[in-house]
Amino acid sequence: QVQLVESGGGLVQSGRSLRLSCAASGRGFSINAMGWYRQAPGKQRELVATITSGGRTNYADSVKGRFTVSRDKNTVYLQMNSLKVEDTAVYYCNLDGQDISGAVYRSVSYWGQGTQVTVSS
Repeated sequence: QVQLVESGGGLVQSGRSLRLSCAASGRGFSINAMGWYRQAPGKQRELVATITSGGRTNYADSVKGRFTVSRDKNTVYLQMNSLKVEDTAVYYCNLDGQDISGAVYRSVSYWGQGTQVTVSS
């Protein structure tokens, strides 16, 4: 079983920065990609940014040039600069990988508990 523990959310003024972290722990898994999604009140969860095990990144158009996703071993980071009020949401960490604990590998996807980011004007 994999656990994802997020940190770094909070309340910040528009234009300022925040850095989110998500650490994966557990045994018997490999990572294909890690990333961040967010869900604002009344809206569907949406992709923010992902990074593959090979370092390839993907960003939502709304955050390109402002957010940077990075990864160090089993921890993924999201550096958020020039924050806007519309970035306010619960941010969720995601891990896509494989359970390699058994004789047959299977694809798995895990989610963190979410961390609130609130940007005030």
